[in-house]
Amino acid sequence: MESNAVLLESKSSPINLLNEMHQLRLLGHLCDVTVSVEYQGVRAEFVAHKAVLAATSKFFKEVFLNEKSMDGPRTNVFLNEVQVADFASFLEFVYTAKVEVEEDRVQRMLEIAEKLKCLDLSETCFQLKKQMLESVLLELQNFSESQSSEEESAAQPSVVLESKAAAVAEAEQADRPLEPAGSPGGRPRNGASPEVPAAKPKEK
Repeated sequence: MESNAVLLESKSSPINLLNEMHQLRLLGHLCDVTVSVEYQGVRAEFVAHKAVLAATSKFFKEVFLNEKSMDGPRTNVFLNEVQVADFASFLEFVYTAKVEVEEDRVQRMLEIAEKLKCLDLSETCFQLKKQMLESVLLELQNFSESQSSEEESAAQPSVVLESKAAAVAEAEQADRPLEPAGSPGGRPRNGASPEVPAAKPKEK
């Protein structure tokens, strides 16, 4: 009697594999390719693994599959018109599936992704640019709405002031008793003014 097949699947294995390959690259272990990058006189060399570059970049895959023979223990690849910082970020992305860059470098990362035919990086940059654009549009919409509400409130200031003044006048009338005409503040029942003290007898 045959038993049913079961699936053994590790959720952490892909992450662990990437982390281990990244550590091997940082330590220079088992690296079999050196990528020389030069841009406007700035040059740097990066060691990496062919398998990782070929799996993440169709550009490198074509280069490695079409090479005739290895000229030494490592294959050398030369890249022009690619900035050193951008290629370093590219390498970090293909080995870790993430990289932190400044906002103004996202477009450059998209360009290097297209140049090296790295679909994952290209899609990631595209999605990030879309989010940034949506954020800017939302800010502009909020700013526009606040401006229009300010204009509406500024269009009727006299009406608001007049209604407030009327409300204050009505409140004062309700609180104050009626005073005889011409009297400054009303007089008490004995007829003496509260402000004027009683006259003192003249001294002899």
